[in-house]
Amino acid sequence: MKGRVLIAAGSDSGGGAGIQADIKAVTALGGYAATAITALTAQDTHTVHGIHEVPLDFIRQQMQVVLADIGADAIKTGMLHRRGVIEVVAEAVAEHAPGVPLVADPVMVAKGGARLLDEDATEAAIALLLPLAYVVTPNIPEAEVLSGLEIADLDGMKRAAEKLKSLGPKAVLLKGGHMSGETLTDLLLTDDGFEAFAGPRIETAHTHGTGCTTASALACGLAQGLTLKDAFARARAYVQEAIRSAPGYGSGHGPLNHAHTVRPPSP
Repeated sequence: MKGRVLIAAGSDSGGGAGIQADIKAVTALGGYAATAITALTAQDTHTVHGIHEVPLDFIRQQMQVVLADIGADAIKTGMLHRRGVIEVVAEAVAEHAPGVPLVADPVMVAKGGARLLDEDATEAAIALLLPLAYVVTPNIPEAEVLSGLEIADLDGMKRAAEKLKSLGPKAVLLKGGHMSGETLTDLLLTDDGFEAFAGPRIETAHTHGTGCTTASALACGLAQGLTLKDAFARARAYVQEAIRSAPGYGSGHGPLNHAHTVRPPSP
């Protein structure tokens, strides 16, 4: 086991996304996952049926005690659904984990369409979280909200990524899964410029938690000392196989097979 990742995100009772997906992905890639749970959701493969708040002081305490005792080699944020949560998490990262790479996944909408970010929290995410991020990992709808730009093609992805990078993160990973076509292209923007990662689209309904899983797998790679490019290349390959081998659970957008890297001993 190598690489400590502290994850601040919401819990998904269905197990396909959120903290549950984060822990599975980090563990499956040989890392150690610690958590600060920001909200509890009642969720299945169709939608989010309810959200239960976690007190802000308790979110802060979760992060403080983990960082003081166990420490972290990378931090990943997911569902930070309201302004106060963003403020608390950003303060904890800045105060207790300066220099630790932050993978900020700006979770806004669940796979089933339920909104997971209050509208008035978007400005807080832009002002407080993005400047702390080593890399921000939006999908196309999230990038459109954060950048204020419409994205219709690869050139639009590039313009939005440049706008997002100007807001403070060291790098931008713009995921292209919402674009149409047989080829899926993810775009990575760093100080060295753009790099496109393209491959065939896997036609399936079982994609619940792909964003959470990708960001956590990326954070795990950074925690283990991989470069950003190598960490994402591994994360992308891991997620692709997790989609291909998804178990088919649920009657909506089903979960991935996070455990495809695990080879249990014979009984």
